[in-house]
Parts: sequence; structure tokens; C-alpha cells
Amino acid sequence: MLHKLRSRISEEKGFTLIELLVVILIIGILAAIALPAFLGQRAKGQDGEGKSNARNMVSQVESCATGNNGSYTNCTTSAGLGTTGLTLGTSAGQVAVTATGSGAGYTVVGYSQSGNTFTIAKDGSTGATTRSCSNAGAANGGCTTNGGSW
Repeated sequence: MLHKLRSRISEEKGFTLIELLVVILIIGILAAIALPAFLGQRAKGQDGEGKSNARNMVSQVESCATGNNGSYTNCTTSAGLGTTGLTLGTSAGQVAVTATGSGAGYTVVGYSQSGNTFTIAKDGSTGATTRSCSNAGAANGGCTTNGGSW
């Protein structure tokens, strides 16, 4: 009986230094793979807000033009647009609206917190709408190439 007790005490069980180092190495490799994917999520969310702001402002501008006989000239200010819930300006998180082609078209630019800009432009002569983005901030956000489309 005493012999069994002594043998149990003398058997120390645990992890070796090599085993611990291998586990730490595996965790490091997994973190190195996952970290870049998580870092881009914030910029993508900020860019999503910029895109959403631009799309929402287009709806407001189109509604404003309906009341102005199809002219976008008076739809570039807070007074002309009315209550939109969006902030007009050129800073991060804001939206800028300009009338083009003597009021027959418009350009709406949504400014993202990441530094990227998202533009929706309506050509006054053809009525065609184009979307473009400028990658001034995070390259891994919602605008992957400078001057690309979204």
C-alpha cells in the first residue's frame, strides 16, 4: 500500500515545455490568419454607412425634384430637401448634394468615416445613374479600387 502511494507521488504528470510551445505556436498562427479578416470589418461597416447615406439622400433628392417640376436646383440644401435625417456637408459621415446640367441632374456624395467617398450621379441629358467610389481611406473597406463602382 505504501509502495503504491509513493509511486503515485513520484509520477508527476503535466505538459512538457515542447508541448506548451507547440500549442502557443498554433494559437499564434490561427491569430495571424484571423486578425486581418477582423480588422477590415470596421472599415466595411463605416463604408456601408456612407453608401446607405448616399442612397437615402438620392431618395430625398428625387422626392424634392417631384415637387419642383423635375428640377434638382432647389434640392441641394436643407431648406430645399426638408427633414432628411442626414447631415449635409463634406466631412466624414455626411452627404453632399450638387445639381448638375442646369438642374436636370445631380451628384450625391456620401463620405465614409474610413475616408472613402461614394458617389451617385444622375446625368441630366440621358437620365442614366452611375455609382463610383474613391478609395482615399481603408483599402479593405467597401471601395476596393480607386474610381471603382459599387
